Amino acid sequence: MNNLLNKRRAGVLLHITSLPGTDKQGNLGQEAYNFVNFLHDTGISVWQTLPLGMTHADGSPYQCLSAHAGNSVLIDIDSLIKLNWLKPSEQCEECKGSFVFNKSCLIAKAYIGFLERATQKDKDDFTNFCQEKAFWLNDFALFMALRTLFNQQCWNQWPTPFKEREINALTEASKRLAEDIENIKFEQYVFFRQWMKLKSYANERGVLLFGDIPIFVSYDSSDVWANRKVFKLNESGEMSVVAGVPPDYFSETGQRWGNPHYDWDYLNKTGFAWWTERMETQLEQFDILRIDHFRGLEAAWEIPANEPTAQIGEWVKAPGSELLNAIKAKLGSIPLVAEDLGIITEEVEALRDEFNLPGMKILQFAFGSGNENPYLPGHYERNCVVYTGTHDNDTTIGWSQTIQDYERSHVYDYLGHSSLPINCMLIQAALGSVANLAIIPMQDILELGSEARMNTPGTTVGNWKWRFQWHQLSHDQTARFSYLVSLFDRKS
Repeated sequence: MNNLLNKRRAGVLLHITSLPGTDKQGNLGQEAYNFVNFLHDTGISVWQTLPLGMTHADGSPYQCLSAHAGNSVLIDIDSLIKLNWLKPSEQCEECKGSFVFNKSCLIAKAYIGFLERATQKDKDDFTNFCQEKAFWLNDFALFMALRTLFNQQCWNQWPTPFKEREINALTEASKRLAEDIENIKFEQYVFFRQWMKLKSYANERGVLLFGDIPIFVSYDSSDVWANRKVFKLNESGEMSVVAGVPPDYFSETGQRWGNPHYDWDYLNKTGFAWWTERMETQLEQFDILRIDHFRGLEAAWEIPANEPTAQIGEWVKAPGSELLNAIKAKLGSIPLVAEDLGIITEEVEALRDEFNLPGMKILQFAFGSGNENPYLPGHYERNCVVYTGTHDNDTTIGWSQTIQDYERSHVYDYLGHSSLPINCMLIQAALGSVANLAIIPMQDILELGSEARMNTPGTTVGNWKWRFQWHQLSHDQTARFSYLVSLFDRKS
């Protein structure tokens, strides 16, 4: 286990889009720094976010257009104005969309200002960034430029020369779309520059950034378009099987994610190069990483592509041990957390334990099903991460209003604090447990109900939009949380 995870810590789960601010959604500007200050002042040493990738129209950070690129919607425009790369008068209402705030227009204007007014040091920094990230950035920038040219259609709907990446077609397109491609590269430069500055600020204040890696990538992504051999696709580039999970706690019909599966034989022959490069990008951005749907590294649920739900499918083995060994050989012992929720077998647990990875414990799953429930705090070991709930769960107050009476009785009998509201009891139970890391969603600190839920698995409408405002956080809430963090020896 990496040393970062071998110490009692407290963390807060809050995605960047949920930060306060005047944009359509939170960004990497001043409010992100204010949040770091809040964590530092409260004694919290971990900030967990959702994936930072560029999303599709539904806003899901688990279905991104690249496994490497950052979401340009998160870029702070005010920072570009302060650098004198963008004039305040150049902001325009046309940039605002219905769900996301499309900043490409403004960032393109900032690029002109950058070329005219940036220091030579900054210009050299941009050149170095493009060279260092060329292994993914070149394909991504061309992919995004072509995607705009072809009206945001998925790459498998593009004209054949571009779908099949014919050299002559790509060479000609690279010349014709050179300005767009440069703007896209500049967007990525700005994103990484702003994120790394925030990371440095957080680390200086004793706050570690905890990221999330979706195990699968979106079919409509630069990764699949540029690396078809990595995935299980037929000769025409179509999927015959898609990823998901069978019926479980979250959904009676399972979850049909629709992602392509990996061609593990090909990956094995290449030393898992695509995966190690992906991990390297994430390690640059984060101090700790969670592999979402870790069980897919032992076996993944393959659903026939023509099936509308995830009810029909089969578990297909994956070379998780070989992959993790390849990552360790390339990158060393890294701070990984295994998202081991759902249908977990002895083989999955063995893979997790082989690499001494902490798994996850969810308190909302603990009560009402008997005293052998592994999510009950009495069954925890130090090497785990405990949550009251995750971004896929209801808030704890929302959950407490839907549970059965016998579950409520079990909570009070087990935790023994009948004078406290259930949400306070679960926060206290998480922080007081033996788990090295306890993560509390910001919604639970704010004592919010189901209206603040971030995501409902198996649905595609109304998710990923929640954000908080500072006026929702009372002095008493902050003081009590800080006291509990200190009381249970988790203060940074």
